[in-house]
Amino acid sequence: MAKMKQPVLGLPSGLELRPWRLSDAGALVAAGRDSGVRQWNRLLVATPEEARRRIERMRERWRAELSAIWAIAHPDGEALGLIGWGDIDLAGGSAEIVYWILPSARGGGAVVEATKRVSEWALNDLGLHRLRLCHSVANPASCRVAVKAGYALEGTMRSALLHADGWHDEHLHALVQGDI
Repeated sequence: MAKMKQPVLGLPSGLELRPWRLSDAGALVAAGRDSGVRQWNRLLVATPEEARRRIERMRERWRAELSAIWAIAHPDGEALGLIGWGDIDLAGGSAEIVYWILPSARGGGAVVEATKRVSEWALNDLGLHRLRLCHSVANPASCRVAVKAGYALEGTMRSALLHADGWHDEHLHALVQGDI
């Protein structure tokens, strides 16, 4: 990854997945203020300066081969959401997906499309073997994304992630080479 430029990935709906730009700082601030994003993600971005630092860290983590994060956006438009891979282990062939979408873009299938596309990229282009999707059992929207994107439910991890309202059990879904 360190030697390659982060690609722009098209989606069937006409949206695209592209690297975050410093000019997208407002979308990160908006996400940090949205109760739906904050409820399920550990996104604490309060100012444009913090957002720009986070975008710079996304670039650094790409170069360090630790994560691959894209903006979900209209071509030449502002970011509507975030999707990508954290906890990338190139040697071990695995990664965990992360995503959120702003309220104005919810319900249209963008996250499912984006999940399918980055999964295809991770398996086929990056050469990973196993992809994880974890979400609170209290988050049925993420469970629907996992199922629609072809991720098999493998089980429930008890008290696996601390959210603002306490510890949550999490569903573990996975997609492996050969599933798609």
